Amino acid sequence: MADSSDLWIGSAYLFLQSTSEKVVLPALYGNSHQKSSVFKALKLALADATGSLHGVDMLKVHCSEPHLIIQLKFCMQENCRKFLRSYRAGLFREALQSHLQVALSVTAVPVQVELKAGSEQLDHMLSEEERCLECIYKEKVREKERWLGRAGGGHFKRPAAPHSSRSRGPFKAPPSPAPAPGLRRPNRTLTPDDHQKFAKLVSKKWKQVGRSLQKNCRALRDPVIDNLAHEYDREGLYEQAYQLLLKFIQSEGKRATLQRLIAALEENSLITLAEELLGLHPSENDTS
Repeated sequence: MADSSDLWIGSAYLFLQSTSEKVVLPALYGNSHQKSSVFKALKLALADATGSLHGVDMLKVHCSEPHLIIQLKFCMQENCRKFLRSYRAGLFREALQSHLQVALSVTAVPVQVELKAGSEQLDHMLSEEERCLECIYKEKVREKERWLGRAGGGHFKRPAAPHSSRSRGPFKAPPSPAPAPGLRRPNRTLTPDDHQKFAKLVSKKWKQVGRSLQKNCRALRDPVIDNLAHEYDREGLYEQAYQLLLKFIQSEGKRATLQRLIAALEENSLITLAEELLGLHPSENDTS
């Protein structure tokens, strides 16, 4: 197992089931009016368990009667340790029941919890913390291998085709691989001004743009986009779009360029917004 906590990434699956006939978690999560409440209760309970809102990510939430299954991703070993200790002591379950009770406005939500990493049932080995950590770490490695297998290694083996660079060369190659409707695309990194304009003008299409950006950005997979929608639902479209582009910038660094954002906007017919970012008509009023 990796020694450095900065490089340690682990994955586990949390199985939740309410023992109350009046509270069916998969049904509540599938209800558009209750989904956000359940999601926030989960987020707060995980924050209580790790000591931080960013201690663990919820990559996916599956509805599989009678269970609600949450795929967890830990980016630091210490956060995973905190969660395991809270889970073992029953504190996570208590926190989840409490947050669900408040979120759903009910008297009580008794919940049964199970924790798995691949085929390993971690509830049977919670006293062996290092063994649990090893299983959680290995599960993330297996997930990466499965993903590479499905993708055919395409995202990681691009340099292996030097003779075809004309059609799909390095990112900074002059000929852009995306369709060009006539707009020039400066290959510079995104600025705070670009960030704010995008969040202000993209409106309801921020999800579509996110899915266009995800083609070369693993940090913007569908579950991440859906999680942003739920997490910032109350803050509105501006904050949802702002957080989407923030994730893109933080993940891609110098590769988070205006060129890539413009291509994503064009793909979703947001030409007016693309022109705004390019400064082609800065005096015009906002459009969506």
